[in-house]
Amino acid sequence: MHGYGPTPQQQTTSRPSPATLTTVRVILVTVTVLSCGLLGWVAMLRLAIVTRRPRDWALLVVVMVLNAGLFAFILGTPDDPDEMSDASVLLMLLWIVALLAGVITYYLYVEIRHYSSLRSLGSPAPYTATAPAHPTPLPYQQHPAQQRQQPQQHHQQPQPNPYTVQTPPPTPTPAPQRLDQVRAELDELSDYLRKENREGEGR
Repeated sequence: MHGYGPTPQQQTTSRPSPATLTTVRVILVTVTVLSCGLLGWVAMLRLAIVTRRPRDWALLVVVMVLNAGLFAFILGTPDDPDEMSDASVLLMLLWIVALLAGVITYYLYVEIRHYSSLRSLGSPAPYTATAPAHPTPLPYQQHPAQQRQQPQQHHQQPQPNPYTVQTPPPTPTPAPQRLDQVRAELDELSDYLRKENREGEGR
């Protein structure tokens, strides 16, 4: 477990330089072509040693068997090319071409891909072990702006719900007895005023 800092690189196997790889490939392809495919097992042997995969070892055995069969077929043909049948010549040519094309194509493709994958794994990735871009905030931690706004939120009054129907307060109705009493007092007051007017006129 590593903290913040550069991640330790895994030790990768030493790879030859690109120039060395190119030279080896040219030599093996040339040997295979000049031998008419009889030495194609050499390229497959190098490929099996480099990749160390069971499939490449199995293909090495297949190529060796094909090379042995081609060698035996060539030895069984007559020394004079004119005495060979057209079928024998065609079969030998197809055998050689298929062996050459298969061995050279497979060898170059797998070896180039193998060393390319090693190069991509061995190159250090930029910014592999840096601090997280978004640090995780501490629990119960509030922003200063939220802390300033928090006291104001307590003083805010709750907003009325616009969908509630407010019933008007009941209008107080005057008591009938109160009205009768006021009417009686007004009558007495008017009678008193009339009486005073009459007495004033009599004098």
